[in-house]
Amino acid sequence: MSVNKQEVRDIVDAVGGKENIAAATHCVTRLRFALKDESKVDKEKLDGIDMVKGSFSTNGQFQVVIGQGLVDKVYKEMAEQTGMGESSKEDVKEAASGKLNPLQRAVKMLADIFIPILPAIVTAGLLMGINNILSGKDIFFDGQSLIQVYPQWADLSSIINLIANTAFTFLPALIGWSAVKRFGGSPLLGIVLGLILVHPDLLNAWSYGEAQAKGEVPVWNLFGLEVEKIGYQGQVLPVLFASYLLAKVELFLNKRIPDSIKLLVVAPITLLVTGFAAFILIGPVTFAAGNAITDGVIAIFDNFAALGGLLYGGFYSLLVVTGMHHTFLAVDLQLVASAGGTFLWPMLALSNIAQGSAAFAMMRIVKDEKQKGLALTSGISAYLGITEPAMFGVNLRYRYPFIAAMIGSAIAGIFITINHVKAFSIGVGGIPGFLSIQSEYWTSFFIGMAISIVVPFVLTYVFAKFNWKKK
Repeated sequence: MSVNKQEVRDIVDAVGGKENIAAATHCVTRLRFALKDESKVDKEKLDGIDMVKGSFSTNGQFQVVIGQGLVDKVYKEMAEQTGMGESSKEDVKEAASGKLNPLQRAVKMLADIFIPILPAIVTAGLLMGINNILSGKDIFFDGQSLIQVYPQWADLSSIINLIANTAFTFLPALIGWSAVKRFGGSPLLGIVLGLILVHPDLLNAWSYGEAQAKGEVPVWNLFGLEVEKIGYQGQVLPVLFASYLLAKVELFLNKRIPDSIKLLVVAPITLLVTGFAAFILIGPVTFAAGNAITDGVIAIFDNFAALGGLLYGGFYSLLVVTGMHHTFLAVDLQLVASAGGTFLWPMLALSNIAQGSAAFAMMRIVKDEKQKGLALTSGISAYLGITEPAMFGVNLRYRYPFIAAMIGSAIAGIFITINHVKAFSIGVGGIPGFLSIQSEYWTSFFIGMAISIVVPFVLTYVFAKFNWKKK
């Protein structure tokens, strides 16, 4: 796919010219700019460029949706035309961070930690879905699973399950790597910290409740202080706070220890201080806090399921617009670890579908051929779990389809929450999301999926007829 050099020049001009760009990078689908003055952006000119599928501002960055496979070529051409050196994502984030308020900084911090590990988690969820098909009962045969009927497939399923579970079993190591890197420490020490927290000599976190009920929780006796000898498998908060401490201790020591003995002093002291603090204070406190948060979320959805489905299902797309949806990834992971599944993630998958359905409706409504093509490709993308092109390129541009998608997603969210639909992991959103849903909830989830497909499509047509002049 070739790049139209003139359109690249037009993009640079539309964002205020080279002199208005403090830094620029790209992700899978979007150009990401840290602009000196966003008021200089010519949105009308930008939207008129054929390769541009939408644009928006979030977390201090101005992002231009180009599309997968083309965005990297556009970025390279832009760097060549402007003479700008290629910036890293960290450069752009740093340049943009000065514009953020404290809440936005907190959301950005969580996003910086969890986005890098998402590929591993999503891949694990997808593989767990495949294993679910192989090992789930009543999917193909009444009262039996596929591997029970065909036992020659059992070992294949076992290997797939082992590969899939690894990311969740060693989740603290993934978070430790990403969090320590984000806080300025050594990522390698972050990995070691995470592995320390799930060491096989520790009582498995998933067995803690049973051991506590029996009074059999093992302890260390540290000069009269009893410290529970438990691991933190699947836990998010303990490793997050421990990673922050590790990074700060390491930075403190690096500034004060001579280079000649750093190798012998910094890492050992850093791990010892952080390790003791993790097991004595950070772990117990954050473990209790994490379980309290989990219990609170579960209580809300147990007692007010319809309201929870309405609010989270309906407003999830607004969280995506603000970037705050990343904060709920930690909650999803905590629910998966502590509650045996998450009832939040299924609503995310249906919200993706709803945005795609509204975009497909716009494909039938709009007259402009470019918009028709954009609506088609972005709708397909949303059905496969990537909603930015549909949301920012089509639905938000015309407003009514975005509202229709929110309504459809809210209705679907109410339905699946009152039917207690759960996902056993985080996986691929959109239509493939059913692979991450526990098989006993498939019927309810598919009905919710049908709602997400039909309602936004029909409502978009209704809104267009009564409230929107066709373009």
